Amino acid sequence: MAPSFAQAPMVELMYFNAGGGHRASALALEAIALAQRRHWNIRLVNIFDVLDPRGHFHALTGLHPEDLYNKRLARGWTRGMAQELRLLQQLIRLSQTRLAQRMQQHWQGTRPDLVVSLVPNFNRVMATGLRATGSTAPYVTVMTDLADMDHGRFWIEPGLGIHLVCGTAYAAQQASRLGLTPTHIHTTSGMLVRPEFYQTPTQPREQAMLCLGLDPARPTALALFGGHGGRAMLHIARGMPQVQTIFLCGHNHKLAAQLQAMPQQAPRWVQGFTPHVANFMHMADFMIGKPGPGSISEALRCGLPVIVMHNGATMPQERYNVRWVQEQGVGLACTSLRALTAAVAQLQSQLPQYQARVRAMNNRALFEVPDILERLLQHNGKPTGVQADAHSACHSP
Repeated sequence: MAPSFAQAPMVELMYFNAGGGHRASALALEAIALAQRRHWNIRLVNIFDVLDPRGHFHALTGLHPEDLYNKRLARGWTRGMAQELRLLQQLIRLSQTRLAQRMQQHWQGTRPDLVVSLVPNFNRVMATGLRATGSTAPYVTVMTDLADMDHGRFWIEPGLGIHLVCGTAYAAQQASRLGLTPTHIHTTSGMLVRPEFYQTPTQPREQAMLCLGLDPARPTALALFGGHGGRAMLHIARGMPQVQTIFLCGHNHKLAAQLQAMPQQAPRWVQGFTPHVANFMHMADFMIGKPGPGSISEALRCGLPVIVMHNGATMPQERYNVRWVQEQGVGLACTSLRALTAAVAQLQSQLPQYQARVRAMNNRALFEVPDILERLLQHNGKPTGVQADAHSACHSP
């Protein structure tokens, strides 16, 4: 007899809203667990609601802690972030005791059976707070980046018994070098992406493109610079007016309006925030964007080679991604918008070869991560009673 829902193990998914990938990964895990009918009691927790429960930061500044980061992304003001990251990490270390106490108070109330972190920088604080309650619940960090910083401590925290889920072999090698034991390193075939990126579009590509005024016979680029857009998209529109392009601007309404007002030589579609990114990706032939791990992984799931833009403003946690794209042969890298036209021409001339390498990448992380979490729960003595075939939902054909 399956246990009742009240007896289901409590699984807390810890996220924040700095960038879109952390919350998206948490939602992806929640969605697949529900689709697979995992017998888990899932709770999503924004860590800043725990670390600043009275909203002092918002009261002082009028902003949420993540807003400063997101506004900088939208404006492309990312130079100097490596230095700011070191400052943030130093501040977290100086506040370690106080922050860990707040996490301890939180977990004394919720008593989770499994903690899954989808955020960097705060894992030492959170793991310390969990252990201070006397809990033996597994603590798991699921990386939403392709690799850690070279010195670690962005994602990888050794010496705390944290389980680490890595989407690349390189990240697993980093974890091993930093002292994590093999039993605590779990490698998946890619990064977490939402279930819809595994689903076949319900509308045929040609019909979907015609509905947007796009020409299905023309090579089509998709420009995506995160959930808050990026001013680089304006330069792409000006510099490549002859390329049919879908611009996904996310929450950046001003950017969308500017793009819509620009003259064009080829069909263009400008889209604000949409939950249907996968549908737009299935219309395109390749993606142009910053080297964000989420957008790269989503594009590859939809069969798109990528052109990633990188320069001195590339965020430190995304620099390895450029190398990874080149090593895997699934795209090109540009250091300037001036070089982008040549990169687009090069990719288009070899598009079948790039697409073949993309198709060979079989990212099944969405289905692998829940199995890892299930095993950790069972190893810790928490029967879960999965109620359905764990691989029946959201599989691509």
